[in-house]
Amino acid sequence: MGIRDSFLFRLFNSVQDADGQEQTAEEIIGDVIEQVTEAERQAAEHLIKEEASLPPPGVKELELPWDHALIRLYDLWTDQTGEHERLCLYLEGVAEDKVDKELKRLERELDEEAKKRLKEAIPKQPEKTEEKAGEDASGELDVLAALAAMDNPEGQEALPEEEPVKPEEPVLDALPYVFLSSDKMAAWLMVFPPVGGGKEADQEMLMEALREKEITFGISEKLAADFSDGAELYFRMLKAAKGEEAVQGKDGYIVDSFPRVVERKFEVDEHDRVDYASLNLIQNAEKGDVICEAVPPTKGITGSTVLGQTLSAKDGKTVKLPKGRNTEISEDGTKLLALQAGHVEFNNGSFQVKTVMEIDSNVDYNTGNINFLGDVHIRGDVCSGFTVRAVGDITVDGVVESGNVEAGGELVVVKGIVGDRDSVVKAHRDIYAKYLENSIVHTKGNLHTDCILHSDVYCDGEIKVCTGKGVVIGGKLRAARGMEAKIVGSKSGSPTVVKLGGQPCAEFEKKLLVKENEDLKKEMAKLEKQPESPSRTTRMNKIRLDLSVNGMKMNRFEQDMERIKDKLEKQGGIRLRCQIAYPGVSLSVGDEKSQLTRETSSCNARLVEGEIRWS
Repeated sequence: MGIRDSFLFRLFNSVQDADGQEQTAEEIIGDVIEQVTEAERQAAEHLIKEEASLPPPGVKELELPWDHALIRLYDLWTDQTGEHERLCLYLEGVAEDKVDKELKRLERELDEEAKKRLKEAIPKQPEKTEEKAGEDASGELDVLAALAAMDNPEGQEALPEEEPVKPEEPVLDALPYVFLSSDKMAAWLMVFPPVGGGKEADQEMLMEALREKEITFGISEKLAADFSDGAELYFRMLKAAKGEEAVQGKDGYIVDSFPRVVERKFEVDEHDRVDYASLNLIQNAEKGDVICEAVPPTKGITGSTVLGQTLSAKDGKTVKLPKGRNTEISEDGTKLLALQAGHVEFNNGSFQVKTVMEIDSNVDYNTGNINFLGDVHIRGDVCSGFTVRAVGDITVDGVVESGNVEAGGELVVVKGIVGDRDSVVKAHRDIYAKYLENSIVHTKGNLHTDCILHSDVYCDGEIKVCTGKGVVIGGKLRAARGMEAKIVGSKSGSPTVVKLGGQPCAEFEKKLLVKENEDLKKEMAKLEKQPESPSRTTRMNKIRLDLSVNGMKMNRFEQDMERIKDKLEKQGGIRLRCQIAYPGVSLSVGDEKSQLTRETSSCNARLVEGEIRWS
């Protein structure tokens, strides 16, 4: 609402002030607002001043009884000066568990100091003379004066009145009081105000008070400079000095790169499905990998009380690296390194690297899949659906039953391999197995077994079925350097395909690559029909990358196959040798193929002048 719309403006369009000058309603209202605003400003300033003197949140304040000497001294000061500053009796920076004890000490010391100050500050009555003392003793003059006043009511000359003698007001300078904490780690300062025109507190006075208390460390340089108004300095506990706590050195400790206790962690795929066979219990380390690291201890840092007393500090203790078998400590002594690749295990207070991982049971849901950088020795079976991979050799005392096994070295299966036409057994060197049945076997070395039944074999070396029954019945067997067995085929004419020469493992990998590309293209076609989403875009980008990488691999395979094809003519030494070969056996060497139609003994089939001969 504007001034011209106000009630006063409509009631009094203009009035006259005390001097007879005419005032409009706007001027009257403006004066009233100015007076109100000034009052509000003063009230706000007082409120801000009061809030500034309150203790911080959580800081306990000393409460004194009304008859405490400090309260009496404070009341005397306010009566004499008109100042009304709030008493600020709290010790900021004191630990919560010590504040009550320190406040009790402060109360006792303040009572003692305030009593001394109060005794000096109260005005002293003047000493009476002997003459006055005599008159007071007799009282005669007072009585006579009273009688004279009664007898002379008309104003006759009376006895002269004696002027009262004023008490002698003392003159006292401001007096700093220093309170020292019981642990000598902090000091506070409060100043008693001057009396009777005494000297106000200044920085020199405050510093002298601290020197008298032998406070030399951690003194606040802003103590005096921050208080230009003496009233803001009086009756307040101000932090004058702060000590420095000693910092004890921290002990050294070990930072592990491999957990000491391996927890089972299930892997979840992009469809939120859990693979319960993957427990991630194997901790592989390469040679030179850091197993753990020792963080050195820190030096202790000495402290000081406000009295300059040194507080000693201890240095931290060094920690010993838990060195175990197949590990070594680095030259600087801070790291534990693996001496060779293997499985990292913490046992009996030390880390050790096992180059042979011992599995004393079956590979099943208790162990999960195995993926190890060293050798693996499984004393049981590899159960269906589980995978074992190792950079080194793999030894299985039992059976590989429809499991996936891949060895970077040799593979030994004591009781044989039984497949389901989906699982694959691979080795980068030789494979030794009691038998193969309905299995897919892939080896870049030689294959040694007693019996092969209806299996697919890819061998870059030589297939040898010469021990035990030495029987090969059914399936497809591919060997780059030849094959030898006791019996190939069966009397019932089971189809048995033998392909010699070439590079079977590369052909196998190419076959897998072709299938993978087909699956990726099918998935891409399905994704293209789905609506746009971040997960769809991410997956499509991943498929495109995989297809591009697979394309480069395919080109490499094609080039390798061309080189191998050129050498087939020089592979005349490749042959199939067996004691008996039954009809149903098909032999291929390069592009040449021959079907055996009759039982043949002492078979030595090979490629001669572009033709396969069974002699």
